[in-house]
Order: sequence, then C-alpha cells, then structure tokens
Amino acid sequence: MNINIQEKQAEKPHILVVDDDRRICELVSRFLHAHGFIVLTVDRAGAATELMQRFSFDALVVDVMMPEKTGTEFVQELREQGNDIPVLMLTALGEAKDRIAGFECGADDYLSKPFEPKELVLRLRALLRRTQKPIKISTIYQIGGWQFDPKHDELKGSDGNILDLTNVEGNLLRALAESAGDVVSRDELAERCNLDAGGRTIDVQVTRLRRKIEENTKAPRYLQTMRGKGYLLRAERV
Repeated sequence: MNINIQEKQAEKPHILVVDDDRRICELVSRFLHAHGFIVLTVDRAGAATELMQRFSFDALVVDVMMPEKTGTEFVQELREQGNDIPVLMLTALGEAKDRIAGFECGADDYLSKPFEPKELVLRLRALLRRTQKPIKISTIYQIGGWQFDPKHDELKGSDGNILDLTNVEGNLLRALAESAGDVVSRDELAERCNLDAGGRTIDVQVTRLRRKIEENTKAPRYLQTMRGKGYLLRAERV
C-alpha cells in the first residue's frame, strides 16, 4: 500500500485513488496535487476500506481491474452499506456493457484508460460540484408509499423507514420531480444530471431507481417510460 499523507486542509478536496498500477497512482497523485487536491493512494480495495475508516474523503477514483476484489465489486459493496461517496471509475474496458456495469454497481462517472490527466481533474471537479451543490428545492414529493425531500438523497417510507439513494439516483429523481407529471427526454435528463447521453446510461439508472420506488417494476405506476419520448414521474407535492 502506497499512502502519501499530507496535513489535512479542509478547503481542499480529499481524494482516495484505488489502483494497483503504481505508475498510474503516481501520475494521478502528482497531477491532482498540482491542481489543489489532497490525495491518498492504495493498491487494493481492502486497503481502501481500512483507510476510509480512518479518514474522510470527498470522492474516490477506483480502477476496475484489481487483484483480490474488482473495483466494481468494491463500489457495489459501498453502496449496499449505504455509503454514497462520489466515485469515478477508471477502466481499460471501452465497451458500452462495461460502462453500464460500472453505473449499475453505483459509480457516478467513468474515465477510460489511457486518459488525459487534465480530463480527470475536470471530471472530478464536475463530480464534486454536482454532488455537493446546495439544493434549492424545498418541496417534498409523495411517490406512492415514499416521500422524497430533494434536499436529501433518500426516500422516507410511511413507516419511517429510510431508503438511501446514490448520488446519481438522487440527481435523477430530483430532475424528474422538478418536472413531475411531464415527460422528460433522455437527453434532457442526461444534461440535467451530468450523465452520458449515449448508450443505455439513463435507462440503467432509471431501472435502478424504479427498483426502489415501485412495487412491481414490470408494471410501474410512478416512474413510467413514455415510448420514444422519455420518462414521466407521477408524484404529488406534500
């Protein structure tokens, strides 16, 4: 494990890089440091888990292909544990199915290797902006048996049960709630949520969200697909 610890500076974003390629870690660490980030690096998921118990991070940069546990498995475990820390995945796999697998496990963004370090910086800054920006909406929405407060990435059941949403799911539900009752196209959702409009990215995220709010995902009542047009959320303002 390669850990480069600096004095904590609250005004700078703290990033944990998880990659077993030492050359990539050194390159990313050096470049992010030069652009105002505080960076720690580890070479496997287990070491990342240990470090996250000791330090607080603003985002993770995670490689897909690693020994012991893949980046996809690592991120999926984080999400299952309710950890919604922003995650940017690095992958040498360029096919759409591999990108979709990354989003399905809960990643917020991805970058294919080889990549320009400057693009990594820009993507991280964009990721931090959209996951940490203040929420101006104060309306609470009733979606079936769930209430959604746009200030939080969570759903609250009538029994008081809290269901956590990932950052991507929260952004997507906010965008749909803002236009509740109206059809929102895939391209518009992608733009408003800072997601890739290509492939099936939006469809995958809608499917993940639908599993959380619908009793029957095969016959959805609240998050509906409008064939050839986009998606429509049926919700009431509380």
